[in-house]
Amino acid sequence: MSEILVPVSFGELLDKIAILQIKAERISDPAKLANVRQELSALERTWMAHPAPARTPGFDAGAAGLPALRAELKAVNERLWEIEDAIRLKDRAGEFDGEFVRLARSVYLQNDERARVKKEINLLLGSAYVEEKSYRDYRGGTSAAG
Repeated sequence: MSEILVPVSFGELLDKIAILQIKAERISDPAKLANVRQELSALERTWMAHPAPARTPGFDAGAAGLPALRAELKAVNERLWEIEDAIRLKDRAGEFDGEFVRLARSVYLQNDERARVKKEINLLLGSAYVEEKSYRDYRGGTSAAG
């Protein structure tokens, strides 16, 4: 098998690791689980091999430190998983009611939170790459960036 190596931000790498951890916890199909674990292992090795995390102030700090941000990122991704599952169940049942709309809206609210946490990680670790968002601000009708 071949692989491709691409530069990404620390936040993007840790986001992918968090998603793969969730998949490893929730997927039961042995073949799918093997693929998830293989990718997770490769990304965790990449993360552990990079010197930046170990020399970053706040790496082991409490509330604003990296461990707390990683936990927050995983929690957001877990909420997104649950929301997407609920949306699919509603869709399958043909229930496009108020709850369906609430769930659909919560996807972009959670994705905004996910982007905020990833950016905080990038800034904490001095990432060479920082993902920028540009979208219509749903709270006030103006353009916003996250």
